[in-house]
Amino acid sequence: MLPVRPLNPITQNGILFTSAASFGFIRPLGYFHKVINIAQTMIKRVALLPIILLTFLILPAQTNQVKQLAYADSLRLVSIFKDIHQNPEPAFMEVRTANIVATELKALGLNVFTGIAKTGVIGILKNGDGPVVMFRADMDCNSVKEATGLSYASTKKVKKADGTEAPVMHACGHDAHVTWMLGIAKVMVALKKSWKGTLVFVSQPAEEIGAGAKAMAADSIYKTIVPIPDYLFGMHTWPTPVGTIVNRVNENMSGVDFLDVEFFGTGGHGALPESTKDPVLMVCNAVLQYQTIISRQISATDMAVLTVGSIQTGIDNNVIPSQATAKLSLRWFNQKTRRTILDGIARINEGIAFANGLSKDKYPIITMKTTIDPVINDASITGKINKEVANELPQVEVITNLPPVMMAEDFPYLVKGNNKTVYDFLLVGVANKVEYDLAIGEGKTAPYTNHSGAFKVDLSAIPMGVVIGATALMELLKR
Repeated sequence: MLPVRPLNPITQNGILFTSAASFGFIRPLGYFHKVINIAQTMIKRVALLPIILLTFLILPAQTNQVKQLAYADSLRLVSIFKDIHQNPEPAFMEVRTANIVATELKALGLNVFTGIAKTGVIGILKNGDGPVVMFRADMDCNSVKEATGLSYASTKKVKKADGTEAPVMHACGHDAHVTWMLGIAKVMVALKKSWKGTLVFVSQPAEEIGAGAKAMAADSIYKTIVPIPDYLFGMHTWPTPVGTIVNRVNENMSGVDFLDVEFFGTGGHGALPESTKDPVLMVCNAVLQYQTIISRQISATDMAVLTVGSIQTGIDNNVIPSQATAKLSLRWFNQKTRRTILDGIARINEGIAFANGLSKDKYPIITMKTTIDPVINDASITGKINKEVANELPQVEVITNLPPVMMAEDFPYLVKGNNKTVYDFLLVGVANKVEYDLAIGEGKTAPYTNHSGAFKVDLSAIPMGVVIGATALMELLKR
């Protein structure tokens, strides 16, 4: 008769975890009897049922050490994730998060460097001769008010440069990215005998404003801290179900421009508009006309997006202001499309100014703030990682045939221009499967989107992300 080991369940904050290491050979009937008994004791916690079931479904299959280590570390990782989620920090203000990263990496024995590009952290793990692989996780949050209703939801507000306060949350999953990195680092330290080379963990600030990767690369890291990597690898949360990844070869994410357009006029009394030149009307007119660039100047087969994310003007009800600003983001995959959009914006601006009788010194001014090129995954590294994940993690669905997404990433700027590094940036599903299926049934594409107040990471995605990331790194660094 085969020996039976106890499941040794652990409960924290109402969530049941079971260490994969506690599983040996188990009698099928005895195992399922224990599963049923434990599930019955937890049945009242309906909201937590998916993570409980996922734990039981996955853990019996944990035959390799990566999976065992990742799931055995679940409690610690979930605690770190919740802490970072409750304490979000905007671009270049990630002091607390950076301290967590530095402390955890130092505890693992890595050589840690802090204060790079203000708040960036680098941890280096050398393990003999072999390739240099850089793993990047971004730290910053969004100016979004959280509406998830989670017990660990963010209630934080931060003071902006203009003195106003804004609510903030991790609405793009950077809290999960940091947690994944810390979990992956622990796995890779534990399995040093199974790989060789140099691992460079990068905790990057200011991705949301497209500035952090450029700032870290410009901070002389390749002259004083790290060798130029052979491979750069990163992962991002995505609102597909836990247990899926999206990893596309070639064009994966769009390029982006962030720009402000400032309109000028002549202010005055709201009761006497004829004595003014109203910039509010100008900016509103421009917003509508900008969309004709996409619909009438860009081919329907050429992907592009123009979004006006903010209009800022005026204060009082009865005062026509003298200035109005539109804040735009542009998405594109080639320079021809980008140039068409930028030229179209300039022509519309000048036409509106001319139509309102403005002198040329009062024509709108365009301020270019950030430009990021598209993310183009290298075929060799992407194919290698997809194959390894599919072979080693049969429970993970590897999706390669979706169109590129219109979101942008500054990730490649960590290595841009060195002519050596190839990279892969993949998307990891973090949505609860039940919630995802419900949303699809309602005709939605997902239960929520990145950058919305409803965005959330299912807790089962925390160990799963570690397994996926560590599996990929083990393939790139295998002996």
